[in-house]
Amino acid sequence: MNQITYEDFEKVDIRVGKIIEVSDFPEAKKPAFKLKIDFGTEIGIKQSSVQAVGVHTKEELLNSLVCSVVNFPPKQIGPFRSEVLTLGFKNNTGDGWVLITPKTNSVDLGSKLS
Repeated sequence: MNQITYEDFEKVDIRVGKIIEVSDFPEAKKPAFKLKIDFGTEIGIKQSSVQAVGVHTKEELLNSLVCSVVNFPPKQIGPFRSEVLTLGFKNNTGDGWVLITPKTNSVDLGSKLS
């Protein structure tokens, strides 16, 4: 395991956002959804691709909170430009990601993980 410093960690800007739109992403190499995520007034609405098909449903994801890295450069995934990295853990069956979803609405959109 590579160790990082606390200063390295501080460079990663992880924010909470609310999924406001979920759509299929049939052009992706692996099953995925396209998300629009609202991070509040400071950051606004960003889009992300997530390989969460089979782990989460579109209905389950809609209006849920997620944690995303918002300061990576955008990544082109086929015809889609992913602007943030939505965080999750590899499903124990190896086919998709379990997204990190705060279970409370007592966190403001755009709040930074520290």
